[in-house]
Amino acid sequence: MIVPSKPSNEKERLEALRNLLILDTPPEERFDRITQFASFEFDVPIALITLVDEERQWFKSLVGLDVCSTSRDISFCGHAILQDEILVVEDASKDERFSDNPLVIGDPHIRFYAGAQLSLPTGQTIGTLCLIDRVPRIFDKTDMLIFSTLRNMVVTEFVDNSDKTYKHL
Repeated sequence: MIVPSKPSNEKERLEALRNLLILDTPPEERFDRITQFASFEFDVPIALITLVDEERQWFKSLVGLDVCSTSRDISFCGHAILQDEILVVEDASKDERFSDNPLVIGDPHIRFYAGAQLSLPTGQTIGTLCLIDRVPRIFDKTDMLIFSTLRNMVVTEFVDNSDKTYKHL
């Protein structure tokens, strides 16, 4: 397993994440609708809106998991936030970054992962919209386009909500 490194703008990224005032908040229908649709559209058992905090990845919305966070050190999303393009892992058991990861060899037995970066207009990537399956999969161009649109919907919800929050402070 390869532990994800920290982005060069980690301090600013964490500050932007915390300024959203969304960490550890209750579930919200506006986000749950997106993860539920993603799970249905891509026929995957797990769909998450993940926020990558300092030591953990916290799930703002989730379908198919019973936990609300996992360690950042074992997170796929920790890797995804380091790149500009959607991270697609077709078979995690054959990928050196993840093959012996506890989330691959144990519950939830991840094989397929797709993580679309949630990047704010200011440039900080705060997390991902991700899809997880227990079997290997291929993600084609149409899948990428639909997934990108869903990711943009999540970012819009974060930005619109933060604008309202800051106006009321």
